[in-house]
Amino acid sequence: MDAAILGVPTWRTSLSPTGAHATPAAVREALRRYSPTLLGPPAVDLNDVLRIVDAGDVTEPDGPDGEAAVRARVADLSSRSRLVVALGGDNSLTYAVAEGAGATGLITIDAHFDLRDGVSNGSPVRRLVDDGLDPRRIVQLGIADFANSAAYARRAADLGITVMTMDDLRRRGAADVAAEALEIAGAGGGIHLDVDVDVCDRSVAPGCPASVPGGLAAWELRALVRAIAIDARVQTADIAEVDATADAPDGRTVRLAALCVLELLAGLASRTEGPR
Repeated sequence: MDAAILGVPTWRTSLSPTGAHATPAAVREALRRYSPTLLGPPAVDLNDVLRIVDAGDVTEPDGPDGEAAVRARVADLSSRSRLVVALGGDNSLTYAVAEGAGATGLITIDAHFDLRDGVSNGSPVRRLVDDGLDPRRIVQLGIADFANSAAYARRAADLGITVMTMDDLRRRGAADVAAEALEIAGAGGGIHLDVDVDVCDRSVAPGCPASVPGGLAAWELRALVRAIAIDARVQTADIAEVDATADAPDGRTVRLAALCVLELLAGLASRTEGPR
């Protein structure tokens, strides 16, 4: 297979009440709304150029036993595919998914540092560093003013993490930012990409508990995801922090998460030589 989609419905350690465990099923349903066609030219049907497998869900992925199960499933799928897309769940899934893939680099698209102490959806980056991931191979894109403490900003700086703020993204554009992030995170090998949808503006991501006014537009997130997914060093990715039970009536947040899945697959397809 070229790509495997795996549900990882983490939610039990979330810092805020969440129904994020309902999101993988909701994203799968939302994917039915969209055509898998890239307009090109020439037009390309992703189903014609990629072998995509739905690998089901990891049941009860929270806690030590759940994280071990996630690692094992991701390790297996990574050995048999070029890209594993993990559908969260809250952001705690990033820890076990990245470790399961054996990632040596990390790119986060997130308004928050996720460097908190303890075990929660606010701590995956810190936990990965504690377990040996080189912080000089971590790039955090979209870190937002008024969404983080000064203590975590200092922690990121002290660790040597590369931070590109929301303003940096808007000033430089997706292609430029993605190129630098890939160079830094990919210097040692495989990359895990964390797509935290709460980086987006509240108007397009009301189903993200921590999204705020002034975040990225939907098109900005989609462009950034595809620009990063084009690189063959990106071996795993997760979609995080969408609470399907708290979405707007039109399901706009879940629909955006589904489109991010398609953007990841579009990036993967661009790595190929064309239809088989």
